[in-house]
Amino acid sequence: QVQLVESGGGLVQAGGSLRLSCAASGRTFSSSAMGWFRQAPGKEREFVAAIWRTGTGTIYADSVKGRFTISRDNAKNTIYLQMNSLKPEDTAVYYCAADPQYSGRNWYEYDYWGQGTQVTVSS
Repeated sequence: QVQLVESGGGLVQAGGSLRLSCAASGRTFSSSAMGWFRQAPGKEREFVAAIWRTGTGTIYADSVKGRFTISRDNAKNTIYLQMNSLKPEDTAVYYCAADPQYSGRNWYEYDYWGQGTQVTVSS
């Protein structure tokens, strides 16, 4: 069982940066792959980035590659999403997710979810 709490969202101008955090509790955090997803109003939830259990492997959506960086600190039971060069189209609620078996792009494969944090990018 893993409980997830996101933080770090807010309002930022286009071109700015934000760092999201996701604090996890539960004994299985270090054995779980973690992912970030986002959902804008009226749109489906979409994959942003994922990181392997050991942190040695990462994957990104094409729309954020080169601008966003996912990382994890297993000693702190926390993952991060550093977001640079933000664009208005990055505006969404951002969710972190965890799964002990899956580490890919499909949101429906992840078992555990946080409540989300709002990111708004103004033009």
